Amino acid sequence: MATMSYAARDSRTMLRRNLKKALRYPSLTLTVVIMPIMMLLLFNYVFGRALGTGISGLPTGSGEYIDYLAPGIILMAATSGALTSAISVCVDKTEGIVNRFRTMPISPASFLTGHVVGGVIQTMTSIALVIGVALLMGFRPSATPVEWVAAIGLLALLTLGLTWLSAGIGLIAKNVESASNIPMPLTFLPFLGSAIVPTDSMPTGLRWFAEYQPFTPIIETLRGLWLGTGIGSSAIIGLAWCVGLSLVGYVWARRAFRTIGKR
Repeated sequence: MATMSYAARDSRTMLRRNLKKALRYPSLTLTVVIMPIMMLLLFNYVFGRALGTGISGLPTGSGEYIDYLAPGIILMAATSGALTSAISVCVDKTEGIVNRFRTMPISPASFLTGHVVGGVIQTMTSIALVIGVALLMGFRPSATPVEWVAAIGLLALLTLGLTWLSAGIGLIAKNVESASNIPMPLTFLPFLGSAIVPTDSMPTGLRWFAEYQPFTPIIETLRGLWLGTGIGSSAIIGLAWCVGLSLVGYVWARRAFRTIGKR
């Protein structure tokens, strides 16, 4: 019990350190927030009339493309948040702070826990801002409070999994530039799903990839919760992807952390 209390105390200390660091240097967080908002503005106001014509995924009675677009771009805010954790972890590693922590009487798990929890808080704050912008642009979800809680919970679980993965990326990256480039495919993978247009409008090969990649069932679940469209098996598949990403990311990050200094 004492060991667990020490680990929790050290993790809280690391969390405070990372949050204070984010407040002192907000440029990276702002950059990650701005990208989904720019995509939301671009696709809604520039391409929205062309892309939104004939989309069958809109809720009954809605003719606004923003209702179809917003869930996918909101999810993109979660994928963009992976950049901040990867870069933050890599900075600590390359500056030697990780090795310094190893010589101190603190819980070994607290370093990663502080980064991951801090990353989740930053990303969920970014998601809240993107949701706010989407609402200002005309996004009108019909979700009940329970459905809102379910949607935010799904986004939080996805963010947790992506943050663990990005922490592992930050630990294996040789420099900050690599740490910022490796997670980039995750940021744009929703575009190869149902974030912008329905998958049935895509060519056969791309449609197969779009339907079976991780983010499409999550987007469809969010769309169903917020807008009342059909969810089907997407909820179970999306939840399974989120849990799988969390477990794989956790195991990978812990192993990468143990190998630092042994190469």
